[in-house]
Amino acid sequence: MTSLDVLRMKSSVTPAALPSEADLQLLFAQLNLRFFNGEAPDCRIRYNERFSNSAGRISYGRPLLIELSPKHFRSYPDALEATLIHEMVHAWCFARFRDTGHSAAFKRKLRECGLSSIYHDLGNVAPLKESGKRYILRCERCSFEALRRGRPRRASSCPRCNKSRFDERYPLTIYEIVEMREAGTTLDAPAAARKGLPARRS
Repeated sequence: MTSLDVLRMKSSVTPAALPSEADLQLLFAQLNLRFFNGEAPDCRIRYNERFSNSAGRISYGRPLLIELSPKHFRSYPDALEATLIHEMVHAWCFARFRDTGHSAAFKRKLRECGLSSIYHDLGNVAPLKESGKRYILRCERCSFEALRRGRPRRASSCPRCNKSRFDERYPLTIYEIVEMREAGTTLDAPAAARKGLPARRS
């Protein structure tokens, strides 16, 4: 019986129910000790109902954030633990090497954790159409998110936190969709766009 089975027995009202986010944090701690000797950095873990074409992702902000797709795991709950380990390997590589991709070090650590593929195993989930949008704008205050094909060319703020006008108190963090690499905020985006450079990391 795996640690995920124990958590599911504790927290499930029905067999199809997923572990709570609190139980996911406990599972993270157990996997950290088992596979990383406790050296994976602290991560906040949450479900994201908006996910449609990804089982999980990691955002390299402060703190690191691992998001999982409840849509997929309600149908394939056995894939949840492997997906969490996959994202934990990303966190471990980032803490050690500032590596955010599927590098040789990533693949080596993944094999040490007993996983053979860099791709998330979702059983027979049908592949969804690839999105042409490559940036996510997120408000860290209210969790508002918007997808964009390109970087913003002018300063902007969260339309939910202040609906009437631009407000620099509520910037949107820009995430480039390459394993969710943080690319700056919407306050420093215009200057970076003019220079043709990546925005300053916050």
